[in-house]
Amino acid sequence: MPSYRIIVDLSDRKLHLLDGSIVVHSYPVGIGKMVTRTPSGEFTIINKQPNPGGPFGALWMGLSKPHYGIHGTNDPSSIGREVSHGCIRMYNADVIALSQLVPIRTRVTIRP
Repeated sequence: MPSYRIIVDLSDRKLHLLDGSIVVHSYPVGIGKMVTRTPSGEFTIINKQPNPGGPFGALWMGLSKPHYGIHGTNDPSSIGREVSHGCIRMYNADVIALSQLVPIRTRVTIRP
Protein backbone atom coordinates (compact mmCIF):
# COMPACT_ATOMS: atom_id res chain seq x y z
CA MET A 1 0.00 0.00 0.00
CA PRO A 2 1.66 3.25 -1.09
CA SER A 3 1.90 6.12 1.37
CA TYR A 4 1.57 9.10 -0.89
CA ARG A 5 2.23 12.73 -0.10
CA ILE A 6 2.50 15.81 -2.27
CA ILE A 7 5.18 18.47 -2.28
CA VAL A 8 4.58 21.61 -4.31
CA ASP A 9 7.78 23.51 -5.04
CA LEU A 10 6.82 27.08 -5.87
CA SER A 11 10.33 28.07 -6.99
CA ASP A 12 10.38 25.62 -9.90
CA ARG A 13 6.57 25.44 -10.32
CA LYS A 14 6.37 21.68 -9.95
CA LEU A 15 4.12 19.35 -7.99
CA HIS A 16 5.89 16.18 -6.86
CA LEU A 17 4.02 13.03 -5.83
CA LEU A 18 6.07 11.01 -3.35
CA ASP A 19 5.63 7.47 -2.09
CA GLY A 20 7.48 7.67 1.21
CA SER A 21 10.62 9.61 0.26
CA ILE A 22 10.70 8.59 -3.42
CA VAL A 23 9.35 10.91 -6.12
CA VAL A 24 7.08 8.82 -8.34
CA HIS A 25 5.65 11.64 -10.51
CA SER A 26 6.36 15.32 -11.11
CA TYR A 27 3.90 17.64 -12.80
CA PRO A 28 4.23 21.23 -14.03
CA VAL A 29 1.86 23.64 -12.26
CA GLY A 30 0.65 27.21 -12.40
CA ILE A 31 0.79 29.09 -9.09
CA GLY A 32 -0.45 32.29 -7.47
CA LYS A 33 0.51 35.64 -8.91
CA MET A 34 2.40 38.33 -7.01
CA VAL A 35 -0.66 39.85 -5.29
CA THR A 36 -2.36 36.51 -4.59
CA ARG A 37 0.55 34.23 -3.77
CA THR A 38 0.13 30.51 -3.18
CA PRO A 39 0.43 30.01 0.59
CA SER A 40 3.28 27.86 1.85
CA GLY A 41 2.87 25.40 4.68
CA GLU A 42 1.41 22.01 5.56
CA PHE A 43 -2.10 21.16 4.38
CA THR A 44 -4.24 18.13 3.57
CA ILE A 45 -6.65 17.31 0.76
CA ILE A 46 -10.13 17.54 2.29
CA ASN A 47 -12.40 16.96 -0.73
CA LYS A 48 -12.55 16.18 -4.43
CA GLN A 49 -15.06 17.52 -6.90
CA PRO A 50 -15.18 16.41 -10.53
CA ASN A 51 -16.19 19.00 -13.14
CA PRO A 52 -16.35 22.04 -10.81
CA GLY A 53 -16.83 24.27 -13.86
CA GLY A 54 -15.36 27.60 -14.83
CA PRO A 55 -11.61 28.11 -14.50
CA PHE A 56 -11.17 25.00 -12.33
CA GLY A 57 -11.03 22.59 -15.26
CA ALA A 58 -11.85 18.91 -14.95
CA LEU A 59 -11.35 18.45 -11.20
CA TRP A 60 -10.98 20.30 -7.89
CA MET A 61 -9.15 18.92 -4.84
CA GLY A 62 -9.76 21.24 -1.90
CA LEU A 63 -7.04 21.88 0.66
CA SER A 64 -7.43 22.27 4.41
CA LYS A 65 -6.80 26.02 3.91
CA PRO A 66 -10.25 27.36 2.93
CA HIS A 67 -10.64 28.58 -0.67
CA TYR A 68 -7.38 26.95 -1.82
CA GLY A 69 -7.00 23.82 -3.89
CA ILE A 70 -5.25 21.83 -6.56
CA HIS A 71 -7.29 21.93 -9.75
CA GLY A 72 -7.38 21.62 -13.51
CA THR A 73 -7.66 24.58 -15.82
CA ASN A 74 -9.57 25.79 -18.85
CA ASP A 75 -6.42 27.73 -19.85
CA PRO A 76 -3.55 25.26 -20.44
CA SER A 77 -1.20 28.09 -21.42
CA SER A 78 -1.23 29.23 -17.77
CA ILE A 79 0.67 26.15 -16.56
CA GLY A 80 4.19 27.03 -15.48
CA ARG A 81 3.30 30.67 -14.80
CA GLU A 82 2.31 32.86 -11.84
CA VAL A 83 -1.31 33.42 -12.76
CA SER A 84 -3.76 32.05 -10.20
CA HIS A 85 -5.43 33.57 -7.16
CA GLY A 86 -3.27 31.29 -5.01
CA CYS A 87 -4.44 27.85 -6.08
CA ILE A 88 -2.27 25.24 -7.74
CA ARG A 89 -3.26 24.74 -11.38
CA MET A 90 -2.54 21.57 -13.33
CA TYR A 91 -3.25 20.27 -16.79
CA ASN A 92 -6.65 18.53 -16.69
CA ALA A 93 -5.20 15.11 -17.56
CA ASP A 94 -2.56 15.50 -14.83
CA VAL A 95 -5.00 16.52 -12.08
CA ILE A 96 -7.30 13.60 -12.96
CA ALA A 97 -4.37 11.14 -12.90
CA LEU A 98 -3.17 12.56 -9.57
CA SER A 99 -6.62 12.45 -7.98
CA GLN A 100 -6.94 8.76 -8.85
CA LEU A 101 -3.76 8.06 -6.87
CA VAL A 102 -4.13 10.23 -3.76
CA PRO A 103 -6.90 9.73 -1.20
CA ILE A 104 -8.65 12.39 0.87
CA ARG A 105 -6.38 13.40 3.82
CA THR A 106 -3.21 13.16 1.70
CA ARG A 107 -0.57 15.51 3.10
CA VAL A 108 0.33 18.49 0.90
CA THR A 109 3.48 20.49 1.64
CA ILE A 110 3.82 23.78 -0.22
CA ARG A 111 7.30 25.24 -0.01
CA PRO A 112 8.70 28.53 -1.32
